[in-house]
Amino acid sequence: MIITRTPFRVSFAGGGSDLAEYYERHGGCVLSTSINRYCYISIHPYFDERYTLLKYSENELVDDPSKIQHRIFKCVLGEAKLHGVEIVSTADIPGGTGLGSSSTFTVGLLHAVSCYQGKHYSKQKLAEKACQVEIERLGSPIGKQDQYAAACGGLNFIRFHPDGEVSVSPVVIKGSTYRELQRNLVMFYTGETRSANNILSEQRRNTAQEDKAKNLGQMCRLAEEMRTALEQNDITGFGELLNEGWKLKKTLASGISSPEIDEAYETALQNGAVGGKLLGAGGGGFLLFYCPPEKQERLRVALRMKPFPFSFERDGTSVAYIGDKYWD
Repeated sequence: MIITRTPFRVSFAGGGSDLAEYYERHGGCVLSTSINRYCYISIHPYFDERYTLLKYSENELVDDPSKIQHRIFKCVLGEAKLHGVEIVSTADIPGGTGLGSSSTFTVGLLHAVSCYQGKHYSKQKLAEKACQVEIERLGSPIGKQDQYAAACGGLNFIRFHPDGEVSVSPVVIKGSTYRELQRNLVMFYTGETRSANNILSEQRRNTAQEDKAKNLGQMCRLAEEMRTALEQNDITGFGELLNEGWKLKKTLASGISSPEIDEAYETALQNGAVGGKLLGAGGGGFLLFYCPPEKQERLRVALRMKPFPFSFERDGTSVAYIGDKYWD
């Protein structure tokens, strides 16, 4: 048995510039971090080698990989020509919550399958292959940031070049700044999950509009300013830039926010938060706020939402367990 562990991510600024419709014309960038909440993929030879068993939110037992219903499983196992295995997916967070769950799953699955077959890829290569599966093979209307955040791990500035290349640069800051930033970030679950595809499809179409492209350019500059703020130990400035980024993000597509989210956000600003954003494409999931520790209890009471504890992580996708090989 092999088990991979792949982290979810929190994106601070620049989301949307990782869509090909934008970065191929202007280049894009995001500032993000992986967090200590994970997707686990285990792979094991199935007892009856004529079949493949998949366990996720549903169970599938098939005698031919072409019969697999789950699109990502079907694509990855089909290209790997892998059959006669049992694969189980479990996660700390459900899908549709804005933490990059689909891409985290894809990176973890590719990592598990490649290790099972004795192939070893760099983290950058795993991210690249995940992008190929989701964007090129399956046509998902998503960008590239989630795959690289999940694969590489850590607090990173990720740049998307017009030629399709992606560069990942760790943000180098003092340990005290790193710890203080974590203490000042709080996350709340809105209670709503959603599919990002409709919002992202609209956002892709909107990037052709001059005002939307201009706002994405400003969001990229904010990502660069946020990185600089952290490097200069100005975490309060980082929080204020979060607020500016959220204002711009809401303009990119109609479903990104909602009256309920807007109300919760204003409540947060009135009760200690300096800035924040809804994570992911929008519509639901998690709200992230920058709030000094001494005001966080007041914020929790005012929002009446479930707080979600988390911390940063640095490892990216990793092999958590390798069992004895007892089959031929």
